[in-house]
Amino acid sequence: MGRTEYYDDPSAPEPNSLVVAASAVVTDDKGRILLQKRSDSGLWALPGGGMEMSDSLPGTAVREVKEETGLDVEITGLVGTYTDPRHVIAYSDGEVRRQFNVCFRARLVGGTLAISDESLELRWVAPEDLESLPMHHTQQLRLQHATEGREAPYLG
Repeated sequence: MGRTEYYDDPSAPEPNSLVVAASAVVTDDKGRILLQKRSDSGLWALPGGGMEMSDSLPGTAVREVKEETGLDVEITGLVGTYTDPRHVIAYSDGEVRRQFNVCFRARLVGGTLAISDESLELRWVAPEDLESLPMHHTQQLRLQHATEGREAPYLG
């Protein structure tokens, strides 16, 4: 299934769903950040996805990281909340999503790195190399907030 992201675009389709989602900025012991090259868009992104009825938000982030990367993580903090109504995600199946994303900090605790059907590639990236990867600017914003040493989570 394909995915197109819009931001502040008057030609974006009207959303027909609202999805609560969680993502995670996972770091290893070298300070590198785990990213996935998404199979639905070809862009680099943080692991994450939609909350299920049986999940908590932190549990969603832990589950999604495991499903998408094979790795086990522990939530260590909050990067921020991302609720901008100008960000719309359209899927080839007709869903047009407005997404409410809570982005967590997490650390690697185990597992084996494994590509899922949602990823073309997984990579540990040094913070100084993040800008060289093609990604939607909403992902760049989360990474900026995670790496800039903010005293409080971003609320937006």
